[in-house]
Amino acid sequence: MLRADGYVGILAADIHFPENGSLKDKRRHLRSLKTTLARRYGASVSEVGFQDLWQRTRLLISITAASSSDLERALDLAFGQLEQGEGLLSAVHREIIKVEAD
Repeated sequence: MLRADGYVGILAADIHFPENGSLKDKRRHLRSLKTTLARRYGASVSEVGFQDLWQRTRLLISITAASSSDLERALDLAFGQLEQGEGLLSAVHREIIKVEAD
């Protein structure tokens, strides 16, 4: 019998873009951020809140890994990427789920 264990990490982040003057500006920033997170960390990123506001967004970022240490490292790096971005983080929630399958 094959046993496949793994981990799923989730970052929920509220980001403020004070310099944005339009939804087009916001979407440009988000497109760049989503691409970077996906390429560097294999993250899936979705905008789940404040879609119609110019200067705010809520992102849900998920990353999977075979080990908890690999996942912790990837989440730390993804969080660092959010901090270095053009937006200001106003809230971040982090959660890790262990998946056990038989």
